[in-house]
Amino acid sequence: MSKLVVSQFVSLDGVMQDPAGNEESGLGPWSFGFDRGDDGDKFKLDELMGSDSLLLGRVTYEGFAEAWPSRDGDFADKFNGMRKYVVSTTLGSADWNNSTLIKENVADEIAQLKQQDGGDILVNGSRTLIQTLMEHGLVDEYRLMVFPIVLGQGDRLFSEGSTRSTLRLADSKPVGSDGVIVLTYVPAPEEKAS
Repeated sequence: MSKLVVSQFVSLDGVMQDPAGNEESGLGPWSFGFDRGDDGDKFKLDELMGSDSLLLGRVTYEGFAEAWPSRDGDFADKFNGMRKYVVSTTLGSADWNNSTLIKENVADEIAQLKQQDGGDILVNGSRTLIQTLMEHGLVDEYRLMVFPIVLGQGDRLFSEGSTRSTLRLADSKPVGSDGVIVLTYVPAPEEKAS
């Protein structure tokens, strides 16, 4: 069985939108001004190498499909070669190497993907998709690289209307020299009041 991992760059106030500044949101590039050091880079590379596939929403998929095919190196080679699943009701085709389009029955399709043997299914960006995954209890782990910045606006990972969830801290690790912290959480069943 595969583990579904949501991996995000987030600000201290929970914003996950446009960390690289590619979306013309006016927010970014808010993550690149901080040193995440060799440990932070190794964390991201190890995370990717331990994954068998990417699960992405349309906007993130289109951004990745535009940026990554022209790059090289270990990270880019893995990104470009691995299986990719894109969830979209509006995308006509998914042409980036090894991509499959999921248009309907999203929760059921992803639950079936999780039943396959292999490495992690990695979700980057894709806020709307993540809300669906949380709603259906499909997220097995959250890996949050938290940057010491308050943006005050933008799309948040856990936004108004998110499904109530209790999480357990599985790991925490400072990386780099600027106060960036990697937090790993797993869902924890809520205890009922007696």
